[in-house]
Amino acid sequence: MNKMNKLEKSWILYDWANSAYTLTVVSTILPLFFKMILTDAGKTQSMSTAYWGYINSLATFIIAIIAPILGTMADYRGYKKIFFVSFVSLGIFATLGLSFVTTGLWPILLIFYLISSVGFAGANVFYDAFLTDVTTKDKMDKVSTYGFALGYIGSTIPFIISLAIVILSQMEIISMSMSLAFKISFIITALWWGVFSLPMIKNVKQVYGIKREDKVMKKSFIRLYNTFKNITKHKQVFIFLVAYFFYIDGVSTIIKMATSYGADLGIGMTTLLIVLLVTQFVAFPFAIIYGKLAERFTARKMIIFGIIVYIFICIYAYFLDSAFDFWLLAILVGTSQGGVQGLSRSYFGKLVPKENSSEFFGFYNIFGKFAAIMGPLLVGGVTHITGQTNYGVFSIIVLFVIGLLIFLKTPVEKEISKTNVKN
Repeated sequence: MNKMNKLEKSWILYDWANSAYTLTVVSTILPLFFKMILTDAGKTQSMSTAYWGYINSLATFIIAIIAPILGTMADYRGYKKIFFVSFVSLGIFATLGLSFVTTGLWPILLIFYLISSVGFAGANVFYDAFLTDVTTKDKMDKVSTYGFALGYIGSTIPFIISLAIVILSQMEIISMSMSLAFKISFIITALWWGVFSLPMIKNVKQVYGIKREDKVMKKSFIRLYNTFKNITKHKQVFIFLVAYFFYIDGVSTIIKMATSYGADLGIGMTTLLIVLLVTQFVAFPFAIIYGKLAERFTARKMIIFGIIVYIFICIYAYFLDSAFDFWLLAILVGTSQGGVQGLSRSYFGKLVPKENSSEFFGFYNIFGKFAAIMGPLLVGGVTHITGQTNYGVFSIIVLFVIGLLIFLKTPVEKEISKTNVKN
């Protein structure tokens, strides 16, 4: 971090800010709270897992529709920061809204989660696109993986505070209902996200872009249409995006569904939270290790290695039958999730022209988000039909296998040419 400039540090710090939402709301506290209130409403554990999968699919569908449109508009100078701040604000206020929903109104809880998820994902479209504005091509792997690494550590601080409140409430050491303890954690997460987003908002500016012109919206749609129509001509970009469509879906699905899976196995709430906390500490150094290994072996080879690790994870998850197995699985996930995500982002950043980064990262997110509809829907559907969560988790393996086979056709870094991604 000491060798990074102010812009790079400010950009990385946003990962520190928003990862608290991923850990507390997406992966742990909210899924557990949701299961608790659905159980009180007479729903089964597997049914709550199915509903959780469905709402995640809906959220990703919405952002998948709007991401490329807004990304294309954001390439006009000055627009990228406006869209970024708007979606960050939407996500933060919706997260705060989770704390005001009464226990019996679980559909309203899902609506607030839907809005917060769209805000979170929408902000990430423009955050990712800012990577080309804050650093150089030769530093992208390092900066991107450091972002994920710092995010894992940063997310643990509000999570530990929230975890302590929930556990102390559960043990009746503090006079507070479990419902209130969960809601306080949502407030803590929203405040953390907001405060540490300020350096990014203050310091990072859009450097590359196209000149503003009249009828921005109309011309943005024309540019988007032309890019989409000709995207197969951008061979390097297209091959990567198709591969990414499959393998990143598996990664995000495992992150989103891990807590629900553990609960269905009968693992206690406190154990689940502690296991996932340890996973964050494991993920921190391994994200940095992936970045350093990418300097030696290339990002492409490390992404391939990470996908293979995830294939093994799916196989191992099928045979899971104890808390100890869940511990091992969670730690194994922690070794690769940050590396795969961080290097995918930087690898794509090297493929696209800087002046059109928002447009292409819009496609990056549309492929990622449309893919993220399939994974939770697959887990939810298979679990719903079979009544067995392990069948649902195992079904994700097909996404990694297809993604790997296609990714093997992507170019190594020295063969990447900018000529086939110019407008």
